[in-house]
Amino acid sequence: PHMSANEIVIAKGIVKRFGGFTALNGVDFTLKRGERLGLIGPNGSGKSTFVNCLTGALPFEAGSVHYEGQDISKLAAWKRARLGITRSFQIPRPFRGLNVRQNMEVPLAFTVGMSDQSRIEEEADAVLDQVGLLGKATNNPRSLSQVELRKLELGRALAGKPRVLIADEAMAGLSDSEVDEILELLMKLNKAGISIILIEHIMRAVVRFSERVIVLV
Repeated sequence: PHMSANEIVIAKGIVKRFGGFTALNGVDFTLKRGERLGLIGPNGSGKSTFVNCLTGALPFEAGSVHYEGQDISKLAAWKRARLGITRSFQIPRPFRGLNVRQNMEVPLAFTVGMSDQSRIEEEADAVLDQVGLLGKATNNPRSLSQVELRKLELGRALAGKPRVLIADEAMAGLSDSEVDEILELLMKLNKAGISIILIEHIMRAVVRFSERVIVLV
């Protein structure tokens, strides 16, 4: 498909089946450059499946995904991450044996491919500063609160230098004020030039955050 200059992701006719069950039946999707997009729908509507198709975690039966004008439909997930599509997961799974800074260093070494240890540490601290966790750099993730764990999870996605960030239920189970903290962080990241897809059940957050909403049913 022809991409206009203001489009960063175009998915066309995505079909995904699991055995006899069709999870996605010809989904079309566009994300504009710098956009804040909400993706909503009931459980079982295929939101996570669709994201897995976008990020390369799942192959799909039909359709295509274009990113920055390039057909990435067959690219491995890690290659898509290197190009700039990253996601945070609903359930943060930090490396418990590493401190907070070291948790940041892992994606810098593996996703971005940095090898100079002092540069990795500097960059890790810059990301921690961005998400408001610099003061906890030497803590074990076990000592973090729920909202701090979500910030760490977003930080790990950010360390990959994404141009597209998919925040998958980054606010589930948080208090109102904690939801506001995560919203504020996502707004700040968007202002820094990252296009963001927000998958969320908390409608107050979706309405405040999104410039446009796509509903999967």
